[in-house]
Amino acid sequence: MLSRACRLMSKNSFNGKVICVQEALAANCYVRSRDYHIASGNVLPRSAIKPSTLLNARFSAIKPITATVLVRNLSTGDGDKTALLNTIPEPPVIPQGAPEIADIVASAEPAFATLGLGGWTPVGIVQNCMEFLHIGLDLPWWGCIAIGTVVVRTVLFPLVIASQRNAAKMNNHMPQLQVLQMKMTEARQAGNAIDSARYGQEMVLFMKEKKLNPLKNMLVPLAQAPIFISFFMGLREMANTPVESMRDGGLFWFTDLTICDQFYALPVITSLTLFLTIELGTDSARMSAANMQTAKYILRALPLFIFPFTINFPGAILCYWACSNFFSLIQVGFLRIPKVRDFFKIDRIVTHRPETLPIKKKGFTEGIKESWTNMKISKELEERARIDEIRFQKAGKGPLVKTYKYDPTAPRPAGAANAVNAKKR
Repeated sequence: MLSRACRLMSKNSFNGKVICVQEALAANCYVRSRDYHIASGNVLPRSAIKPSTLLNARFSAIKPITATVLVRNLSTGDGDKTALLNTIPEPPVIPQGAPEIADIVASAEPAFATLGLGGWTPVGIVQNCMEFLHIGLDLPWWGCIAIGTVVVRTVLFPLVIASQRNAAKMNNHMPQLQVLQMKMTEARQAGNAIDSARYGQEMVLFMKEKKLNPLKNMLVPLAQAPIFISFFMGLREMANTPVESMRDGGLFWFTDLTICDQFYALPVITSLTLFLTIELGTDSARMSAANMQTAKYILRALPLFIFPFTINFPGAILCYWACSNFFSLIQVGFLRIPKVRDFFKIDRIVTHRPETLPIKKKGFTEGIKESWTNMKISKELEERARIDEIRFQKAGKGPLVKTYKYDPTAPRPAGAANAVNAKKR
């Protein structure tokens, strides 16, 4: 180790020569010899440089030396060098209990690409996002599924706003729409295609004037359908592969996301939240269609219908489905706040009394019967129109139908004409 400090006087020198000064770090330290080599410039002899003279002298301005490199050689004595060479430090001791490389590699999670998962398909993109959240952010799998669901539903929130605006307008104009619809239905049932088409055109003009569109109410289901299918298939493939970390990536009682819930709690929660979502969602987005009540009853029965199938789904799928339903409930409740509706320019829903509506509310059985009757009438009208078209084609292309005893287009003899005239007299 070096115990001296060497200072190169680059701004001051004697007669254009570089000067190196040694200063003692401590007063009681003795001065050892140092070997200094300068790449360029003149070098003073070691005996000609005295530390006391160099420290006390006032140096005059000299020309700077360019490209000067100072190299200091190790000035340790030969005895010290031998001691350094003979003294070889011992290698560091390996700490006890350190993990082996094989154990570290074995405990690492394989990439989805090595498991045949991921890719650029919609299902693969979902799996890649799940892998990024789990590996990149070090989140458990239930947290990845919940965050992915919230992000996707937040992206679709503008479509929900547009659907709610249209649904509120259609609900507020329901009496006028029901009048036109009732007239159109009566004309269709009577077989009057002209009046039915006229009332249908009036309904289209009325909806265009009020900026109503029944298809906007289907924006959210149509947008959510491919996303739900992608999540469903992606999580099912991850559970069936299986991804080993998903075996303990759950929460509470469903720690293993690769198997179905043995307590049937997740299927029950999924069905209940789906029922509440349908009940509140259809109530806030009522339509003027005559078969809306029937469709609402069918949607209410949907959770009961799918329950036997959901009990066999892996926990990952049910976790996503339950998170999506909870988010929908929060979203519906949020959009029921008057100030929120005013902020997003959603009209206040007008409550119509059932007795003031042209189309009276019917029960489930009556609604089913009416729908079945309308379907039969529509089918009969279509069959009648098809038969009329066939008859028209035959009349235009087929042979003439004989309705006289003689051919009216053939020339008649003069005697026969006189006989006919005499008979008339």
